[in-house]
Amino acid sequence: MNKMKIVVAITGASGSIYAKVLLNKLSKLKESIGSIGVIMSDNAKTVWQHELENSDYDNFSFDFYSKNDFMAPFASGSASYTTMIICPCSMGTLGRIAAGTSDDLIIRAADVILKERRKLILVVRDTPYNLIHINNMKIVTESGGIICPASPSFYSKPKSFEEMAATVIDRVLDLSGLQVQTYRWNESQ
Repeated sequence: MNKMKIVVAITGASGSIYAKVLLNKLSKLKESIGSIGVIMSDNAKTVWQHELENSDYDNFSFDFYSKNDFMAPFASGSASYTTMIICPCSMGTLGRIAAGTSDDLIIRAADVILKERRKLILVVRDTPYNLIHINNMKIVTESGGIICPASPSFYSKPKSFEEMAATVIDRVLDLSGLQVQTYRWNESQ
């Protein structure tokens, strides 16, 4: 059985806690994943350092690619990467995906995922949305992408920022097709 190959992109939108929780959870799921490639924008690193007051992204043992590395395997549809998660996804990134600019590796990889009819999940974090954002979400959705707003749920009674972020990330992992243990409304564990 082929294991899932995943691309994770982290952009400069506020919400680095979501990216941290995602990378932590993917680390624990490595046995069921064939490959994980990570792209971080320059702004993503700056925002992570500001919000989380560390550079812990350097501690993950994934394959990291620079935003201009068009030799990355997932820059081509011939590679078998099946899922891309952009978390958090800035509105600028969303707009460039909707426009199909492919001006860096994040946008190129998203374009490849969409053209190959694979799974693209955008964890948008900004609020409120203007009509441009909504129209860009519509374009990406009509192209096959999934917009998953970083809107935490509270019925599991999260007790920390990480637990609150996990309510979103568990949903993202569900959408990607990975099996995760998580709180499920009105289901016994």
